[in-house]
Amino acid sequence: MLGLMQDRPLAMTHLFDRAERYFPRKEIVTVSLRRVSLAGDTDDLVELLAGRRILPNTAGCSTRRDAMLTAELGREALGTDWVKLELIGDRETLYPDAGELVATAGELVREGFTVLPYATDDPVVCRRLADVGCAAVMPLASPIGSGMGLVNPYNLEMVCNRATVPVIVDAGIGTASDAARALEIGADAVLLNTAISKARNPVLMAAAMRDAVAAGRAARRAGRIPRKGYAEASSPQLGMIGS
Repeated sequence: MLGLMQDRPLAMTHLFDRAERYFPRKEIVTVSLRRVSLAGDTDDLVELLAGRRILPNTAGCSTRRDAMLTAELGREALGTDWVKLELIGDRETLYPDAGELVATAGELVREGFTVLPYATDDPVVCRRLADVGCAAVMPLASPIGSGMGLVNPYNLEMVCNRATVPVIVDAGIGTASDAARALEIGADAVLLNTAISKARNPVLMAAAMRDAVAAGRAARRAGRIPRKGYAEASSPQLGMIGS
């Protein structure tokens, strides 16, 4: 999954077209409805993303009313019932308001939306979001835009192991090894924006992320060896010369 904003539409157009060569298998692009033009201007992101699945999100919303209104706008303007639900409870950390998030998610599900909520890495919150009918959960790896990577892999792994819906790690991914680790511990996907858009070479970073996701998923399927607190020779001990 790839996240986009509309700070510099022309630059983003060129970056997106070039990145397609290296990162062609992204399946969903999420767009902030409160920051994007839906008027059909020449350089707007809706035109740029024509033919791709757009996941509108409610970034910038801090109340249930605003989130519901933004979701309805996305459904009307873009013709999709999918919504990435963001309901911010703290403007400094940009952490979601867990209580309001669960309540709003349930209301949107009852209104016929397919809800993918941005959440904390709290396994209880993620379970409640799944219980109210969310199609997936999107726990943060670390604060939005921080690039700190997986600050609490234990919690994220617990979320993945207990999940009854897909888990998409959202926010805080800083480099390719973070994406690989997220897939290794059981996540189904990662959502990327700042790690690519603010890299020194965004196109090369997109390629690195693609390879990291594939490697992480393969490693998860292969199964890592157990961690041990002692050394264990990998060569046979029997039959050695002089033994």
